[in-house]
Amino acid sequence: MTMIAYFFFGWGLFFMVFGVLGILRFPDLYTRIHPAGKAGTAGVLSIFIGLIIYSGFSALSLRIVLIALFIVITSPVASHAIARGAIESGIEPWKPGKEND
Repeated sequence: MTMIAYFFFGWGLFFMVFGVLGILRFPDLYTRIHPAGKAGTAGVLSIFIGLIIYSGFSALSLRIVLIALFIVITSPVASHAIARGAIESGIEPWKPGKEND
């Protein structure tokens, strides 16, 4: 069971690392929101699954499941709110061939 938990820890780390690379690599706010939201949700959920397996099924596991459910609900909503706020404040999306200052 420990090896399965370590697999999920590694899988979560994989999502987090590539999410950070996406945030650093993409050109504007709107394209950076996507890897941030996906990496945050998928990475944290993978790590939480590893924690549940590592600690065994107990009251602690129930708490982890409730926290994971909260993250699954709030992460997409937060990403949408950030994008909506950027649109309303007038931040222009990146256009290929045009350098934004």
